[in-house]
Amino acid sequence: MTGQFALTDRQQQILWATVRHYIATAEPVGSKSLVDDYNLSVSSATIRSGMGLLEKAGMLYQPHTSAGRVPSDFGYRVYVDYLMTPSDTLADQAQRLFTERLNWETWSLEAVLRGAAQILSTLSGYITLISLPQLHTASLRHLQLLQVDPGQVMLIVVTDAYQTQSMLMSVPSPEDDGDDGLDPEILDRELQILSNFLNSQLRGKAIADLATLDWGELDRQFQRYADSLKTLFVDLAQRLEQPMISPMAISGLAEVLRQPEFTELQQIQSLVQLLEEEQEQLFPLMFEPSERLGGDRRVNVRIGSENPLEPIRSCTLVSASYRRGSQAVGSLSLLGPTRMTYDGAITMVQAAADYLSSQLSLTDS
Repeated sequence: MTGQFALTDRQQQILWATVRHYIATAEPVGSKSLVDDYNLSVSSATIRSGMGLLEKAGMLYQPHTSAGRVPSDFGYRVYVDYLMTPSDTLADQAQRLFTERLNWETWSLEAVLRGAAQILSTLSGYITLISLPQLHTASLRHLQLLQVDPGQVMLIVVTDAYQTQSMLMSVPSPEDDGDDGLDPEILDRELQILSNFLNSQLRGKAIADLATLDWGELDRQFQRYADSLKTLFVDLAQRLEQPMISPMAISGLAEVLRQPEFTELQQIQSLVQLLEEEQEQLFPLMFEPSERLGGDRRVNVRIGSENPLEPIRSCTLVSASYRRGSQAVGSLSLLGPTRMTYDGAITMVQAAADYLSSQLSLTDS
């Protein structure tokens, strides 16, 4: 460990053991507990001295003068950044359950993400938050043109996240048609043929890119639709550029409320309100650039007071983005008390992000 907060090997061992013991017991940690439960090969007096120095450095504190010590937010930060040894046991369990229980062939993407959230919350005991892919990153999965009224056609667009957008346009009349326009049955058939043609040409393209397509290349028999379709896709792309909050899959609130940290009614009410009514405040935290935690692990860990939102300032938020190719399209997080099993939580979040990214890449291929 480098910098002004450098610790000796013994101090690192004492901090590591204190954090581990407090995570396991939720009880202030005394020197005797560390002597009895951890092979530190030093006396109780030496451990007490080390704990006192760690307290002066701001990594531990005493909730009461007669009590043992507990880790501070800074102590947890040092533990996560320097002392934690990743444990892949829960990550492997999560990967196996994802493979066994999630059905990508018949379920919608939202159903898959809700299933993944439930698996993670059950394994971890923490709240799981998974955002659906953001609309501004969406690509076209399917479109359909439907006649809804005389002279009116609805364009229905389904994104790769199975989210739907619809817009109305007027039917362009053929140049050689009379005032009555096309027969409704003929128009229905023509719209179906045009829908099939557009799906074959445009499936998988980013919706934002549809606004800049060369519609002059549209097949001659459909050329009269080109201007109207271009206008619709320009409008659709502009609509998706506006700040929009995608739905979020949330699971595990009941599990985390069993933790001893969540005993005050006001605290519970504030947390529930944030999760149910103010989710948009969480998105900037979930989509922050990830940090590297050894090897290829890329997660962001916000501990206690590092969170700007009051309802979760006594919590830790562990987040990672999942991707479609090289582009981050959504995020998943575990939210729990600062007394979190960090080694398991971090590896589970990374494993889940990797799993979702690989599956999205497979569905696009």
